[in-house]
Amino acid sequence: MILERLGKELLFFDGGMGTLLQAKGLLPGELPETWNLTHAEAVRQIHRSYFEAGSDIVLTNTFGANALKFHDESCSLKEIIFSAVSHVKEAAKQGVRDNREVYTALDIGPTGKLLKPMGDLEFETAYEAFKEVMIYGEQAGADLIHIETMSDTYELKAAVLAAKENTTLPVFVTTIFDERGKLLTGADVPSVVALLEGLRVDALGINCGMGPEQMMPILHEILEYTSLPVIVKPNAGLPKQRDGETYYDVEPEQFAKTMEMIVETGACVIGGCCGTTPDHIRAMIAQCKDLLIKTPEKKVHTIVSSYGQAVMLGTGSRIIGERINPTGKKKFKQALKDHDLDYILKEGIMQQDNGAHILDVNVGLPDIDEVSMMKEVITELQSVTSLPLQIDTVDIQAMEQAMRIYNGKPMVNSVSGKQESMDAVFPLIQKYGGVVIGLTLDEDGIPETADGRVAIAEKIIREAAKYGIDKKDLVIDVLAMTVSSEPEGAKITLEALHRVRYDLGVNTVLGVSNISFGLPGRPIINANFYTMAMFQGLSAGIINPASEDMMRSYYAYHVLMNLDPNCENYIGRYGSANVEFASAPGSITTGAGRTAGGMMTLQAAIEKGLKEEAHQITNVLMQEKKPLDIINEHLIPALDTVGKGFEKGTVFLPQLLMSAEAAKTAFAVLKEGLENSGDVQEKKEKIVLATVKGDIHDIGKNIVKVLLENYSFEVVDLGKDVPPETIVDTVVAQQIRLVGLSALMTTTVVSMEETIRQLREKAPWCKVMVGGAVLNQEYADMIGADFYGKDAMQSVYYAQGLLQQ
Repeated sequence: MILERLGKELLFFDGGMGTLLQAKGLLPGELPETWNLTHAEAVRQIHRSYFEAGSDIVLTNTFGANALKFHDESCSLKEIIFSAVSHVKEAAKQGVRDNREVYTALDIGPTGKLLKPMGDLEFETAYEAFKEVMIYGEQAGADLIHIETMSDTYELKAAVLAAKENTTLPVFVTTIFDERGKLLTGADVPSVVALLEGLRVDALGINCGMGPEQMMPILHEILEYTSLPVIVKPNAGLPKQRDGETYYDVEPEQFAKTMEMIVETGACVIGGCCGTTPDHIRAMIAQCKDLLIKTPEKKVHTIVSSYGQAVMLGTGSRIIGERINPTGKKKFKQALKDHDLDYILKEGIMQQDNGAHILDVNVGLPDIDEVSMMKEVITELQSVTSLPLQIDTVDIQAMEQAMRIYNGKPMVNSVSGKQESMDAVFPLIQKYGGVVIGLTLDEDGIPETADGRVAIAEKIIREAAKYGIDKKDLVIDVLAMTVSSEPEGAKITLEALHRVRYDLGVNTVLGVSNISFGLPGRPIINANFYTMAMFQGLSAGIINPASEDMMRSYYAYHVLMNLDPNCENYIGRYGSANVEFASAPGSITTGAGRTAGGMMTLQAAIEKGLKEEAHQITNVLMQEKKPLDIINEHLIPALDTVGKGFEKGTVFLPQLLMSAEAAKTAFAVLKEGLENSGDVQEKKEKIVLATVKGDIHDIGKNIVKVLLENYSFEVVDLGKDVPPETIVDTVVAQQIRLVGLSALMTTTVVSMEETIRQLREKAPWCKVMVGGAVLNQEYADMIGADFYGKDAMQSVYYAQGLLQQ
């Protein structure tokens, strides 16, 4: 079993497959996986060469094999998977001469589509596509599943769940980070690590996108957060061109020396990705085979994550926004009954703007379907905010469904010391991952002493350990009891809080405002108790971040305890005239994104991605302004603000796309007004977009399309796997001045180059912009592109500069 060796000795993967198949005659546009059937010996020979080079783990030729790509009778997916696995096993028999134990890894790559709400692929559809391949892979005899080159945590979660729920195989995962340490959809290293450790994969790491030296900073960060064995599979440097052929600029000897540094830094499993050959792997193994690995160290970070960011508990205190909860909130209850999701989203955005780090989500009412409402609210909230969410429910079915579709590692509220509760909740935490809140109550109720509450906390910790749930994934709520009925309640809570945090070493949480029920001037009691609780070790307070009393307590505490370096956060909040200290008690008064009457501005609605709000505000504005003025004064500035935030890394892809959708909603209203008024919006030129021949990944192209259309360009979308001749014929027929080409696979960049060559010959007036994970500026220059867009917004800016002259 590979798991017996994992993390104890250095293991070696193989290298690239696509470029070696090209060298053997794979044509542009051919799907590499079909060669398992049509060129079996060529595939076996490549696998054999890696075994002969010394690889312990060799990947099947199934990177793109899934039910979304192979769905017709003429090319059986099952036959492809079975033959692919057999080729590796046959190659091992021929290529392994030293009786060492080797492994067949079922290779799983991305579907090439974005999942909803960013794209059109349902989470469960992606899950089913991965599930089918993985079942075939285990049946065929694969030893492990390797999910690689993933750039979206949501698709990654679908793939991991498919593997864990339908096979008994070990699961290795590698993702593709950019130079900023981000996935395409915005996840950083801690959030990826938190998600994958929560889902209980066996090893994780990074592959593709970079050469070995460029991966070093990402590796350091991964090692800081993960307790698992780490995999590193770099490209052989950067792609270049020579005599019309693609090559990579890191030779085997240089590759091997850098991989030695990578092992010494802490990687346990190493190999190669695009551009690496058996020579690279042979040199790497010769250089590294005698190295001792650094045994993975257990990390104790308590991390709650979303698709875009991670929140760590343990240093200072964090704010959990309490407003998405019907308890004591008539308007919120009515919004749930009326299915007014826009109201709920605005509550989430308000709390984010006021400083919340995590949002509590509770939609439990007796007369609604909590399961479906919880799923819908979780999905919609994650489309407008990157804050992690706290799934707050007593309905176990609602809890499981929310955890399944949540994009990240959620907080879960809650489990108690009752055996029935622990038996129901802990299996879900074990399966889906999460940081679970433990309430110090059991079958006998809430203890009246600190000793009693600490004892229940210890019981929860012991029971969680039976499910493999570490203390780092527990947060204990010792329960704040109202002092109007229990005069000693605050003292008992604070003592228990201190003991859980510092004696048991577990993070803590409290619903702070419970302390003051029944008393006048509740904000006074709440704020003072909040400060006392933080001093006693409160890791996270569930509060209303719109309460200025509470926020002043929060910021002042962090300054006084030297948890706010150079008082930057305090000064940033209170060093401005925008915050009025003489305001009404308990509320924050800021005017950002609001009209004089308190209504949200259209620009703010678009920036936040609120479609319904954008629709309503546009209708109101139409009574005062001309449609063209609204476009120029509101829509375009909003899109520009979001675009600049995306480039700076403060706005993530889901937010970018939701803002574009909100702008589209507003424009639909304006379009009708333009037609009725007789005004004509300035029509911008057509732009042709296409994913090149042989490549069926259209993520990047679709993102660019949405943004270009929001800037009023007319997009001629030719789709994916488009032959050069089709692109050229379209350009010539419609006299197009700009074409955007996309490629995600190394094997299809040659199609991009051929398309550019034909465009130069038959449409010399046309400029070409290119993009895709396998490209860089140098390579774009080599294949003759006019512009390389490293992200979607750059393509928009280039189009504006070129076509608005």
